[in-house]
Amino acid sequence: MAVQKRTSTNVLLHTALQNFYSAAEEMGLEDGLVEVLSRPERAICVSVPVKMDDGSVRVFNGYRVQHSTVCGPAKGGLRFHPDVNLEECEALASLMTWKCSLAGIPYGGGKGGIAVDPFELSPREREMMTRTFAARIAPFIGDWTDVPAPDVNTGGPEMVWIMDTISKLRGKLEPGVVTGKPITYWGSKGRTAATGLGVSTCVLELLKRKGIDPKDATVIVQGFGNVGHYNALFLQQAGCKIVGISDITGGYYNPKGIDVVAAKAHVEKHPKRILEGYDEPGLQKMDGNAILEQECLVLSPCALEGVINEKNAGKLKCKYIVEGANGPTKPEGDKILDERGILVVPDFLANSGGVIGSYFEWVQDLAGFFWTEEEYNSRLVPIMKDNFKRVWDYAEEHNVKMRRAAFLVAIKRVADGLRTKGFFL
Repeated sequence: MAVQKRTSTNVLLHTALQNFYSAAEEMGLEDGLVEVLSRPERAICVSVPVKMDDGSVRVFNGYRVQHSTVCGPAKGGLRFHPDVNLEECEALASLMTWKCSLAGIPYGGGKGGIAVDPFELSPREREMMTRTFAARIAPFIGDWTDVPAPDVNTGGPEMVWIMDTISKLRGKLEPGVVTGKPITYWGSKGRTAATGLGVSTCVLELLKRKGIDPKDATVIVQGFGNVGHYNALFLQQAGCKIVGISDITGGYYNPKGIDVVAAKAHVEKHPKRILEGYDEPGLQKMDGNAILEQECLVLSPCALEGVINEKNAGKLKCKYIVEGANGPTKPEGDKILDERGILVVPDFLANSGGVIGSYFEWVQDLAGFFWTEEEYNSRLVPIMKDNFKRVWDYAEEHNVKMRRAAFLVAIKRVADGLRTKGFFL
């Protein structure tokens, strides 16, 4: 019987399903495996009540989706954003499955978050919301079941609150229940920069294969959070000229090159930790989406999903795209990029440094033995280079785009595991 393909009105889930079905059909995946892998194993919805500072009570919607645990515990971030919803979490969880598979680490895919604007909350409200959410999903997470991590608008403090809450509920220390913790509290040196280091490594590997000296490369990095900042910083240190950056306050473009260190210093001093008010000679301020359409050799979107689409893909003035965000390119935009000959290094290859880094932290937590930052990076960079080479070589050998090559390589590993263990999950 032919597979009844799922559809969704959610852009990100629609994109994830389209990419999966297309790749599965190309590799001749059995219908049963397609049915199983096109759906999450578990989708959790919880209400998160919080007593606000003014005495009122607000209830937020929280989610955690575990797409696959075929290759190991579910792994993926938690985001705090007004647009968080169940279908978005499902899509991102599936992307984590393929990302972990492609990276060759013993994880499946998960994702979650809370539908909230965290900037509207006081520090106490934010902590209470995080801890209540952790308590509500506690039966479903653990170091051998599902290991959350930071994502959009979350970081070390949230991970500590979750770890502490779970530890108190279970009556024992649970350092491996989350990753992305501060170094002072069972975190791992190198983890903060890991995703950005992975993206920049892919950019440099791409330039190497194209015979381009980094000193001759101009780069725009959309997004100046954790991933975007470190991506831009490492590329600048390698000799690339960073001509554009952006955050929620807009885009900042300078054809002469932006001082990434100075821009970060400005963000660190700003009360809201944003680029608002940053200036330097030659800098042009513009709309956040407009930064995507400025001239550069490499464009690296490191913000939210769906920013490259059918409306702007034809206007981009880059030759290469290395995706730091999850799902930044819609299928319609991908088609236009393909027609224009713009090479795309896909998200779950390029930004997998974060989950590889999380794996390192998890391993150290379970062992109670920690590495130096140099040891951490010396393990991360070779893995990223090997993963890039595997996808690049597969794409060249089979004459397919890198996104398709990455999907085929990733899906095969999970499908092989599912065949071996069967459907009793």
